Amino acid sequence: MSTSPRAFRLKDGASSGAGEPAVVTEEPLETVEAADGVPVLVTRKRRMPWAGILASAVGGLATLAIGLGIERLIADLLATAPWLGWLAIALAVLAALALLAIVARELGGVWQERRLERLRAAAAEALAVRDHAAAKRVAGELADLYALRITRTIGPSVRDVDGEIMDADDRLALAERTLLAPLDAEAKRAIAAAARQVSVVTAISPRAIVDVAFVVYAAAKLLRRIARIYGARPGFFGALRLARSAVNHLAVTGGVAVGDSIVQQVLGLGLAARVSAKLGEGVLNGLMTARFGLAALEVCRPLPFIREEPPRLGDVAGELLSREAPAAATPL
Repeated sequence: MSTSPRAFRLKDGASSGAGEPAVVTEEPLETVEAADGVPVLVTRKRRMPWAGILASAVGGLATLAIGLGIERLIADLLATAPWLGWLAIALAVLAALALLAIVARELGGVWQERRLERLRAAAAEALAVRDHAAAKRVAGELADLYALRITRTIGPSVRDVDGEIMDADDRLALAERTLLAPLDAEAKRAIAAAARQVSVVTAISPRAIVDVAFVVYAAAKLLRRIARIYGARPGFFGALRLARSAVNHLAVTGGVAVGDSIVQQVLGLGLAARVSAKLGEGVLNGLMTARFGLAALEVCRPLPFIREEPPRLGDVAGELLSREAPAAATPL
């Protein structure tokens, strides 16, 4: 026996059958549909961080040893010449203040990096489930973050559409176009400049150790430059975190190897057969620097690429390759 569908209207104060008023919660249908079928990852059981405990214990012992040594030095100086002791106390206080300033800067840099990572994760989740409220929060935080850096653009800005009803991807795409597109262009220019510099320096340097040292220096400088473009202020430990994330991104995307894709691009121009080994090595180092810069851009960018095209190697190293091609045709 089949029954036709019927509709029921809940009156005010209607009970749920257990003596309590019934509560009706409305969920956006598209949010439920988007979340349907999304796998829920089971969190791994965390192990005891023995390495962190060891590092903390050794660091504490070293700090106690240094403090005890300074205390004995000041006591000996006070016993020998009081003015030397007071001078040592003043220097110790000055060193403590400088250490506190360095620690505060490092913590601030790490906090800002985590803020950008949180924005990127929240944006990815909002896009996955089409959460309008989360997308609006992310766009608002981005507008506050870059309020003093982005000039007025043509068309509506993020704040102009706060009261408008928009899809999550449309709102975040507007934030991407008005807030991040100028920063993406600046980051691509920085990557291209670093790649050209590495290519020229390593092509004319006389020693391999000089090549390695300059490539590492240029990569660290480029990483800090890209992070500052997107609003981070990495210190030493913050830069290490970003470098590890960039290397991990290269490993995931298959670009960490010296690899085949870059070598094929160089060989495709005939450089290996027509130019000196140093010039080909310079081009290869420049291409590797560009790949690292693109990975750093992906890591530091507070939004995933939505409507804007992600930069490719040819966008930042195409000029490098085109400049080396005429050089290859010139006989040495």
